[in-house]
Amino acid sequence: MLLNGFWQYPVVETAGYFSVVVLCLVLSMVIFEIVTKYKNWVEIKNGNVAVALATGGKILGVCNIFRYSIERHNSLIEMIGWGVFGFTLLIFAYVLFEFMTPRFKVDDEIEKDNRSVGFISFTISVGLSFVIGASIS
Repeated sequence: MLLNGFWQYPVVETAGYFSVVVLCLVLSMVIFEIVTKYKNWVEIKNGNVAVALATGGKILGVCNIFRYSIERHNSLIEMIGWGVFGFTLLIFAYVLFEFMTPRFKVDDEIEKDNRSVGFISFTISVGLSFVIGASIS
């Protein structure tokens, strides 16, 4: 009984959501590291602004999706499930972006520090996160 009441405190609930979302964010960054041809954090350390923009968009996009999921779902399990589903859609959008640009390879351009492509990648991730977030229920 005491334990059930413990989870009702807003500070505890917020800390719980924060912890879970940070863990999901770390896992999503690992998955993005696998999906992209380049090494995100190595490129960022070396000053590649295009990779920083693309990675920043992914981070913001994932966090935005989880924000919507927290707002709309009462249980932690539902929030995680819908957040992961939204993240999967974001990965699909990334692959689709590569497919929709047959004149150049998105990953190659970002790796070469093409900031225009990095910025478009950023805006696609953030923009679609709003669409994905609004649609998860």
